[in-house]
Amino acid sequence: MSLARAIETGDAALLPSRRDEDWRWTDLRGLIRAVPAASPAAPAPAASGPFAALGGEELRLVNGRGPDRLTLAAGERRLVALRFVAAPDAGAHVSRIAIDLGEGADLTLLESYEGEGADYLADAELTVTLAPGARLERIVLAADAEGGVGVSRADIRLSAGASLAQTVLTTGARRQRLETWVRHPGHGATVRLDGVYRLAGRRHADITTVVTHEGTDGTTDQLVKGVADDQARGVFQGRIVVSPGADRTEARMGHHALILSDRAEIDGKPELEIYADDVACAHGNTVGALDDEALFYAAQRGIPEPEARAMLTAAFLGEVLDRIVHEGARDIARDWLAETLGAPRP
Repeated sequence: MSLARAIETGDAALLPSRRDEDWRWTDLRGLIRAVPAASPAAPAPAASGPFAALGGEELRLVNGRGPDRLTLAAGERRLVALRFVAAPDAGAHVSRIAIDLGEGADLTLLESYEGEGADYLADAELTVTLAPGARLERIVLAADAEGGVGVSRADIRLSAGASLAQTVLTTGARRQRLETWVRHPGHGATVRLDGVYRLAGRRHADITTVVTHEGTDGTTDQLVKGVADDQARGVFQGRIVVSPGADRTEARMGHHALILSDRAEIDGKPELEIYADDVACAHGNTVGALDDEALFYAAQRGIPEPEARAMLTAAFLGEVLDRIVHEGARDIARDWLAETLGAPRP
């Protein structure tokens, strides 16, 4: 089952469904009875992207059409805004781009998913290769339309000594899934995979990650936090695989979420698969509610309950944003969180 194949053939029977264990919480076949018509060509969006204030160059893929490759030479340093846009008349489309970083290259990738229409079906596929010593910081802001269905998959392959730092920010969609698959070579390479989801209404977001350690002396650090309100649904699936021979791997994963409504739902599935000795690996998963004592404390000081809830939620999620390295992107992420919560900027 493949969303891209379903779009390209128009066959809804190829859509991922709950029969696939990895898709059981994000069933597309049960939601979509017929694949929409192919998205037509569309002009570049008139509005600027969410990272426009940071300058740098911009690449746009509108309704699946745009550049298919981004290459950095050895030692090159760039800041690139990569925009995936579903235009107002979008139907179904697949976007593909390959990103290659040469030895010692340094890329800050500001990636956004922008849904300007409704009822679209969008699939984005990224293939990313990092040469020895290359560095990638990837900040993803997924702002799909409420009625849209969007899936993104990034397949990232690191070389020895390379570094990947990623932060995903999302407010969900009718259905939304953001996947990251990492081939980790060990040998001094480092990976950080973070995420924040803030869901309300009937929005759905699924953050799925798989990191496969294939060599010795590699590290992975992951922290995902989320909040679901109203009838929203959040999904986190994280898997770290330590292959035979990948000794001295250090990996830790944490998923922590708040449910703010009796009708909201959060599904978490962190996994460790360890086939090597001499490793230091741990994972944690918690789902709870806002602290009643903290709300009571705020009420005693005259803070209205909605404002207090927003402030506590911002403090809970803000820990993830503090880990973003690029200062400008970190500021935009904080503004995004404040806007989604209606709270003061953390």
